[in-house]
Amino acid sequence: MLGVRTAAAMKLLPVVSLCLLTCSETTSADGNVVVEEGRDVMLPCFLSTKKNIEGELFDWKKDGQKEVFLYDAGVHYNNGRSGQDEQFKGRVSHFQDELKLGNASIIIRNTKVADSGNYTCAFPRLQSQTFLIELVVGAAPKPSVTTLYQTKDWSLLQCEVQGASPKPTVQWMDSAGHVLPAEEPQVSQRGGHFYITLNATVTKSDRFRCVATQQEIDHTVYAETYVHINGESSIFSYSDDFNSLCVIHFLF
Repeated sequence: MLGVRTAAAMKLLPVVSLCLLTCSETTSADGNVVVEEGRDVMLPCFLSTKKNIEGELFDWKKDGQKEVFLYDAGVHYNNGRSGQDEQFKGRVSHFQDELKLGNASIIIRNTKVADSGNYTCAFPRLQSQTFLIELVVGAAPKPSVTTLYQTKDWSLLQCEVQGASPKPTVQWMDSAGHVLPAEEPQVSQRGGHFYITLNATVTKSDRFRCVATQQEIDHTVYAETYVHINGESSIFSYSDDFNSLCVIHFLF
């Protein structure tokens, strides 16, 4: 269920959804893992039989091609084996002490948006058993709200979301939760991150909220501004994950 979460709260919950997988040696399983960019994440791969795999072969790939981590009877990418994709060099480790329990899970450190994708954990010598994990690395910065221009009758508000991933839906709302008419959003993309600017003109005194929603990672964050129309105008800006405010007085 989609709820309002602050960026600060997200830092306390780096893994929003984690499905620990177990299966027999003749089946495959699917799972989904969501993590905040910059955090470490575990991709699970367990044998329900708890078979000792210290002398076995297991191979992690991303999107069917990129070599993430390969272990073959004690030889792997972190102790001299070549072939690992540059994207993952120095960032992936396994659970050496738990191999005897059938644990082939890995940890990817300092995750990046580019790490998002489909990962497979395969045991070629165990009846081609394969685990499939979808990893979503999310970046969820708070919006920034600004008053671009104001008269006694109206105010032009601007909301900016810088570097979000996946692409968020950005909306202006009033205090009653009604979505406000707005200009066409300006959207650009760099390195898998989205940069969005949304302007709206308001004609009443109220508290207005810019809301950024990322349904794929079940995350919503917002920033607010209070606008008073007519006479003296005080603008009160507040972000839900900052304990700071700014009051600017305009006299007409």
